[in-house]
Amino acid sequence: MKILVFNGSPKKDASDTMHITRAFLEGMQEEIPCDIQIMHVIEKNIHYCSGCFSCMHGGKCIYDDDMQEILQQILESDLIIWSFPLYAYGMPAVLKALLERTLPLTSMAMQKAGERYEHVARCDVSQLKYMMICGCGFPNSKHNFEPAVAQFCNSFAHNHTVITVPESPMFNAPEAAMVTAPRLEKVKEAGRQYAKSAAIDETLLAEICSPMIPEQQYAAIVNSGV
Repeated sequence: MKILVFNGSPKKDASDTMHITRAFLEGMQEEIPCDIQIMHVIEKNIHYCSGCFSCMHGGKCIYDDDMQEILQQILESDLIIWSFPLYAYGMPAVLKALLERTLPLTSMAMQKAGERYEHVARCDVSQLKYMMICGCGFPNSKHNFEPAVAQFCNSFAHNHTVITVPESPMFNAPEAAMVTAPRLEKVKEAGRQYAKSAAIDETLLAEICSPMIPEQQYAAIVNSGV
């Protein structure tokens, strides 16, 4: 399987969320051969979309930057993993800029899909699967991840999987290994499951997305260092 990982964290390899993503990839690699490319989006030259829609009429953006190569990499992949920390209840700006610049993959024409309308794809992307892996510094998932999840699921309405993990700064804290190591093992198991069936057991997914320590305890630890 050819996997393209968009690491949206400005911290690159030091990202809290990348601990989760790497564990997931390790699990996948235990089951199937994987060709994995991890892209630190902060390192790429990506202009902001100007909303001119030239790409949707002619199929090509007015900007000559790294997005042309990135779009080709997307089309050559089987799985796109959007790995990012929660910033202001959404994607970091660098990753949102990349998402907006995927517009050339669609045309101006619209079609109804269920209760929603979507742009008609310009290319065959039926083989693509999409995954969102997102960590946040709050102690629970409620009223935190919902805007980012909604945007992701609307952007990729088909073949998508979402993993959201609260208390993710603990992954970069060696003293928290007692609770983070077991959680990462669950993430690896999710990777093994996904490699075999392109799905993750709902019970396992719920465990992964739950707080690692009690919410009040986590909040007290964070506040003690403020």
